[in-house]
Amino acid sequence: MTNLFPVILSGGSGTRLWPMSRTALPKQLLTLRGQRTMIQETALRAQLPGATPPLLICNEGHRFLVAEQMRAISIAPLGIVLEPVARNTAAAAAIAALTVSKQDAQGVILLLPSDHFIDDEKEFSAAVAKAAIVAAEGKLVTFGITPTVPETGYGYIKRADALGDGAYAVESFVEKPDRDTAAGYLAHGGYYWNSGMFAFRADIFLDELRQFAPAILNAAKGALEAAKEDLDFVRLDAGSFSAAPAISIDYAVMEHTRRAAVIPCTLGWSDVGNWSALWENSPRDDNGNALQGDVVTIASKNCLVHGGQQLTTLLGVQNLAVVVTDDAILVADQAHAQEVKQITDHLKSAKREEVDQHAIVYRPWGSYQTVNRGPRHQVKHIVVKPGGRLSLQLHHKRAEHWTIVEGSGQVTCGDKVFMLRENESTYIPLGARHRLENLGDKPLRLIEVQSGSYLGEDDIVRLEDVYGRTSESR
Repeated sequence: MTNLFPVILSGGSGTRLWPMSRTALPKQLLTLRGQRTMIQETALRAQLPGATPPLLICNEGHRFLVAEQMRAISIAPLGIVLEPVARNTAAAAAIAALTVSKQDAQGVILLLPSDHFIDDEKEFSAAVAKAAIVAAEGKLVTFGITPTVPETGYGYIKRADALGDGAYAVESFVEKPDRDTAAGYLAHGGYYWNSGMFAFRADIFLDELRQFAPAILNAAKGALEAAKEDLDFVRLDAGSFSAAPAISIDYAVMEHTRRAAVIPCTLGWSDVGNWSALWENSPRDDNGNALQGDVVTIASKNCLVHGGQQLTTLLGVQNLAVVVTDDAILVADQAHAQEVKQITDHLKSAKREEVDQHAIVYRPWGSYQTVNRGPRHQVKHIVVKPGGRLSLQLHHKRAEHWTIVEGSGQVTCGDKVFMLRENESTYIPLGARHRLENLGDKPLRLIEVQSGSYLGEDDIVRLEDVYGRTSESR
């Protein structure tokens, strides 16, 4: 029986779903509908008959969030491999094939993006079963989604002759078309949306890489050979991995190989590439509005609203996407949903931190949120999860006051170690070695007031850290 190895790719940044999706917290790590994040849904969907636990390949900056989200759904991954830089899907697929081949050279890899919606999981399971059979026979299988509208935001796959087991040979991969061309594809038939999901044997894919993209294969080999284990993670060598061309698996292999096959399927699939796509894939009220949060709409139709903590109201508008976060608000005509990247590009050029960080910043020990700041002061709400432990550290340019508002924590300050409980406070002088730990089984919440000549997160000297961090703040 062929072994099935699900591999989940989590390297994207999801800029078209700003302001919810940001560099430090991209869309696959968000709960955009339902109760779970997109990567959690993907990992659960990959629990198929004959499948191993998933291998995850993610940006190293997201490693603790990815690990925590897997722990929350009781999945112990086969491994979590950290990409030091983004190199698109071909390099990640090469890492996956090399990793799996060490266990089973003929094992079938099921390569899955972490940021897709799939509503029909029974059909997904059936499609994977077909793909595994075809892949075991030596084909590189892609999943083609039967188109329902002349979509211009997806690439297409044109099928050729039937191969059996529900698969067809691939005649060609087609770039994103204009609307008239896409309408022609639907009328002609035999064209499918390119889902970005694949199934192939590890050894076959490595052979194709060796032929069509040797630079990617060599870079991946070097990155793995010089990789280092860090807690539960595998850190790829940055120098080697950076040498890989940053191209997709489609450009690197699928458009050149003679082994390409497509499994047509109807999965209720979406790559949720923009706010309009999320509106299309969300429950809507009688007026066509998809609402989340504390939202009131009057005389408004076909709007998507993701409200924040405050009340959000709409009056007499149509076809809008309104997204509210603690530090940014997006209001866009849904017809321009594909263009949100123009905003993030502008923010990047203006060096605005809102393109990268949310108001709530997540750390392996918990999170913090800045609630007030001035020239020489900053106030933060800090949450330390049960068992969480901040690094032993000191600051050269600021002092801190801590006030516990819920729970209790163990404080290290200089040579003193003591407990701090609800409604109690302490002072951390400038330059003092200090640490905070939550030894309890409930979240620890505190207010931190910083004062000093410089309040940036890079004013830190980390002396000890249980999470193996060396350069990240806190």
